[in-house]
Amino acid sequence: MAKANTFHNRTLTIFSLAALALLTGLCSAQAATITVTGGWFRALPAAVPSGGYFTVHNGGDTPQTLTGAQSPACGTLTLHKSTNHGGADTMEHVNSVDIAPGGTLAFAPGGYHLMCMDSKPLLKPGASVPVTLSFADGGKVTSNFTVRNAAGK
Repeated sequence: MAKANTFHNRTLTIFSLAALALLTGLCSAQAATITVTGGWFRALPAAVPSGGYFTVHNGGDTPQTLTGAQSPACGTLTLHKSTNHGGADTMEHVNSVDIAPGGTLAFAPGGYHLMCMDSKPLLKPGASVPVTLSFADGGKVTSNFTVRNAAGK
């Protein structure tokens, strides 16, 4: 009976490790289909929200939904969209942004952007700060964003 129990425990351990390796590989494969380029923040005084901009590309064959972002340079970092309605500029919080398979979406001034509230001393011109983007499928992608001055240079 002891030999059967030992065999059973080893089999369960091997099966569990194999399943974990497979799941880890799947999560990595999904994250690998997303690329982030050109990330930067416009540094403003700490009391004023700073904008974050980048381009995201979905190299996979399934839609991806961006649901959030985090950075140690920001107290909170949220998704926003600027629009113009009849000559009036408005900005609103968005909960998520879809990226089509093979699609590219630019987060740029005047459109989608990240809103950095309560910026930290890390957010100073010339610095580089990490930003982690979160997706609905649980995937995360981290990219370094450069920090530019108020003029965007």
